[in-house]
Amino acid sequence: MGRPGAYAKGVARRREILDRAIEVFQERGLQGTSLRRIAEAIGVSHAALLHYFESREQLLVAVYEHAEIQRGIRDPHPVDATGVETMVRSAVVNVTVPGLVELYSTLVAGALESGSEHGKRFFTARFERVRRDLVERLAAEQRAGTVRDDVSAEHLAALLVAASDGLQVQWLLDPSIELERTLASLSVLLRPSR
Repeated sequence: MGRPGAYAKGVARRREILDRAIEVFQERGLQGTSLRRIAEAIGVSHAALLHYFESREQLLVAVYEHAEIQRGIRDPHPVDATGVETMVRSAVVNVTVPGLVELYSTLVAGALESGSEHGKRFFTARFERVRRDLVERLAAEQRAGTVRDDVSAEHLAALLVAASDGLQVQWLLDPSIELERTLASLSVLLRPSR
């Protein structure tokens, strides 16, 4: 996402901008934040910001991707985690980072609008990657007999993603929603019938 620059110094500067932009969004939120205001808040010129990011959408997607990469490095999912555990851990980590769930939800909704090339491309690839990982985990669980096999792993993966995203939106609207416990209860629905 964005133009990373040809030299190590440019790549480092871009990372610095993204780190600072994450802080700005955590402090100020997303609404009404133009590229010019973002540039001012992070201490760079509007022209400098445009050197790395062509649009507000491209910057926001890059901020989310950067935050997700940082989080993934700090909290990788264990190989032996179940599909439900993977989604629960991701959701729990998401809500601990101020503004991340709001940014995600806003960007996913924005990716549906016409002209949202960066968002659509990023989230289409992201959903494919997340579903593929879940399909592998769920298929292994089905072979082990711990997850019902009367529904395809592909369908179960898509449903887990939908449940997680939907519950996070509900949590944004009402923080009293028990996100972790509710998501974890999906494991009951996935148990094989006797």
